[in-house]
Amino acid sequence: MKVHVLRTGEVRVSPYLPFGGDNCSLLKASGITTPKSEWIWLPVFSFYIEHPRGKFLFDTGWHREMSPEGVYDKQAQIKSLGSWFLYQINQGRIARGEAIDEQLARLGVKPEDLDCVLLSHLDCDHANGLRLVAAAKRILVSRAEMEGTRRFNPQIWIRFQKRWWEGTGIETFEWNGEEGPVGKSYDVLGDGSLQMINIPGHSEGLCALKILNEEGKYVLLFADGGYATKSWRDMITSGISLDKRLQRQSLQWIREQSLSPNCVASLATHDTDVQPHVIEF
Repeated sequence: MKVHVLRTGEVRVSPYLPFGGDNCSLLKASGITTPKSEWIWLPVFSFYIEHPRGKFLFDTGWHREMSPEGVYDKQAQIKSLGSWFLYQINQGRIARGEAIDEQLARLGVKPEDLDCVLLSHLDCDHANGLRLVAAAKRILVSRAEMEGTRRFNPQIWIRFQKRWWEGTGIETFEWNGEEGPVGKSYDVLGDGSLQMINIPGHSEGLCALKILNEEGKYVLLFADGGYATKSWRDMITSGISLDKRLQRQSLQWIREQSLSPNCVASLATHDTDVQPHVIEF
């Protein structure tokens, strides 16, 4: 199996959003009280998986329309996100050649070649680019995540915009396994080789993807369960959370999985220490 780690843009946030810790308030994580000069740029990664049973994509990064000319564009971002409020919390840019369809094309892959697009959750920097690969055979997200975006909660109202996935043919899945920190998982192929594992806290239906080979070795893609290796190494929860207790419980599970001798690689979506590369195992 091969996992292609693809840089699909950057996101600029308050440093308290990814690494605020257990006592960080939502106001502080939002960056409203932090000068823009102290904000940080983080990479946005998507993951293309060459599997013996097909071609899979985990998350999509930003849509090209965020940066039509390949540079930061305030008005284009607000239009793409459909939310002025969300723009106040995070800014994005995507260089030429970094959009997910552009990257797949370099690998000789068309969106319609993808057997399935798996979404960790529905935050903008994970689902905004979905329409670029809407021709995939299937697009899946957990039912818990989709239902969570409809709950009455000011944070949810700001974070999630259905325009990113509307009309793409997205489907939801139910848990069919008991893996993970809360005993909820989805075996994508029915053979244990691709498991979407619920790691709630940051969002209700957030999933890590565990990619397992025949020798029992695996790659863990834990999305926003933590924002970097230091998140699980030092147990630093992020500032944006719907349930801090569950977020910490999920991070502890990520730590245990990452320290296993069977773990080939454990990757977050926004780790500045990670560069685009290919994992073959």
